[in-house]
Amino acid sequence: MSELHFEPTRTAGLEALSAFLPHAGADYAKLRNYDLPEQSHPHVSCLSPYVRHRMVTEEEVLQSVLGRHSLRAAEKFVQEVYWRTYWKGWLQMRPGVWSGYRAALSRCRDRLATEAGLRQAWEDACLGRTGLAPLDAWAQELAQTGYLHNHARMWFASIWVFTLRLPWELGADFFMRHLLDGDPASNTLSWRWVAGLQTKGKTYLARPSNIAKYTRGRFADMGDLARDAIALAGPAHPSRSALPTSDDWVPAPGTGVLLTEDDMSPGWLLEGGDTAVGAAALHGTKARSPLAVSERVLNFTEAALKDALSRNASRLGPAGPVTTDPQIIVAWARAQNLSRVLTSFSPVGPAAQQIRALRPLLEEAGIDLVTRIRPFDAEAWPHATHGFFRFKEHIPRLVGQLRGLRAA
Repeated sequence: MSELHFEPTRTAGLEALSAFLPHAGADYAKLRNYDLPEQSHPHVSCLSPYVRHRMVTEEEVLQSVLGRHSLRAAEKFVQEVYWRTYWKGWLQMRPGVWSGYRAALSRCRDRLATEAGLRQAWEDACLGRTGLAPLDAWAQELAQTGYLHNHARMWFASIWVFTLRLPWELGADFFMRHLLDGDPASNTLSWRWVAGLQTKGKTYLARPSNIAKYTRGRFADMGDLARDAIALAGPAHPSRSALPTSDDWVPAPGTGVLLTEDDMSPGWLLEGGDTAVGAAALHGTKARSPLAVSERVLNFTEAALKDALSRNASRLGPAGPVTTDPQIIVAWARAQNLSRVLTSFSPVGPAAQQIRALRPLLEEAGIDLVTRIRPFDAEAWPHATHGFFRFKEHIPRLVGQLRGLRAA
């Protein structure tokens, strides 16, 4: 296998985007389902680690692609970009699904401590030693690279749930601990979809013939995979809650900017050429899981945040700490004599939890925390009320509005 390497810089993300642009139209539509790690996945963009952290923004990707291809030609890739946006909006309106997943994961951890058979099966699956060649190869690829092709993620989740009959929450957690692009909404809801919990009764079955076709026969013996996929039982979706809005904001002296792992392109926050006193970063990457998150993920995120602070220093001011401790951010804000801290809104997940913990600490220090929602999200999230097929009806209009949005 030719090992992928993702450099944790915006420059690397832009280079990956430039290399992919010629293939974002008909090539992607025709070949995107092929999982070919031995060729470093030539038919997909491999942009997800950069887009997930907004080292390169969705607007930049879409504007670049549609500057070269028509919407019709690049429809499949454009939809793939919007899938992440849709998942975020859907979960933001139903945060109880995330907290329910985390509670169920805690119960699964209790079972691992008391059920030796479950723990052995879980360990074998995570380490790639189940004897099921496809799953074992994908588990090892994920651990080694921090990446899996989207089709492989679906196959992996299906085998985990329906062949190994392991709790889906443990599989979702395995992905969150190892994926460089691990995202609370996309990851959680995709696993739920495979298991028949997201679109009630609709499951995804990993079929040997499909795996053989789209891996070009890479696995000679796949083992005894499940022949059916009966949807798991689960509660009904919670009622939708109102989407958040941006805090009131008037540019003023004494402003500092705070980055999180959810948005590393903060230039849009400062309008009209305003500058900040300084900038720092607070991230919740370790809180992706109650278990140990991979060093690869932790190192990538921290290095990417440092890169973001460095490349934006001319507008954001001197780089402050990159930390997982809200108290360190408060100390930095005090030392800089800040009157307010400005940050991009973090959707449901660990970064949002960190921001919630930070807000009262800043208030106690007499410092306002101002969160702003990107116009890209504010325009798209309200349409994530039902399934993606209803959401995608709005994509042509959303794309048409991109010219008026600041990309980074």
